[in-house]
Amino acid sequence: MSLEARDISFSYVPGRPILHDVNLVVDPGERVALTAPSGRGKTTLCRVLSGYLRPDAGTVLVDGVELSRARAARSGVPVVRTRGARATRDDVPAARAQGARNGVPAASGSRGSRQRGPRPVQLIWQHPEQAFDPLLRLGRSLAEGVPQRAAARAGGSSGAGSLGAARSAAARLDAVRDTGLLERFGIREAWLDRFPHELSGGELMRFCIVRALIAEPRYLVCDEMTVMLDAVTQAELWREVIAIASERSMGIVLVSHSPALVDRVATRAFSLA
Repeated sequence: MSLEARDISFSYVPGRPILHDVNLVVDPGERVALTAPSGRGKTTLCRVLSGYLRPDAGTVLVDGVELSRARAARSGVPVVRTRGARATRDDVPAARAQGARNGVPAASGSRGSRQRGPRPVQLIWQHPEQAFDPLLRLGRSLAEGVPQRAAARAGGSSGAGSLGAARSAAARLDAVRDTGLLERFGIREAWLDRFPHELSGGELMRFCIVRALIAEPRYLVCDEMTVMLDAVTQAELWREVIAIASERSMGIVLVSHSPALVDRVATRAFSLA
């Protein structure tokens, strides 16, 4: 039972690998910090581990199952794998509008998503404003991230037509409320009816974390998750994430340029240098 990167190699430019024969094992409950100078592949490995980039060589296993198969098993939908244009720099993610092509996290269930169902490895990165569909209210974005089995328990499959869809969205949002995650991460009820541009970066990051956690992942990848937030908010969000990881025996991979944060959060470090 682990998240395993096995002999992973990846290059943006042929012949110039940014990752070469990387091997990493993250056990349930572990919190592993990736360390390396800027531009040495930390963000790239995060995307590979979470399935947003396909490696040139090697494989990612989730509890012994190849990553794409693990997602298909959770969603019940065949996997369609594509590989299009990529970002040109490891440390500057592409805009969300090109997320489906460049491996940037798109909103769960958004139009840009090539696959259906929640990923078994969820990625949270440092730009929450690019992780949500700007045309969807945030409550709807959260509702779309609810796993099918949770939606069914909440009665989200009943009804037909537009009324049935409205009932389904409402039931899914009720399922989110039932998790208690909105309260734990300080999300106000009024925010659910707002669009992404109406909230601050710190408020949107709370939504990113909740949306990742409602997918019930086995592993969470946090790429500079709180770098844009003040120290108090960072501490508050990480305290809850660590507590939930402990409750669920969820493994965490994190990237941070703050040595103090790494010392507090990580159980061990893994160097890509």
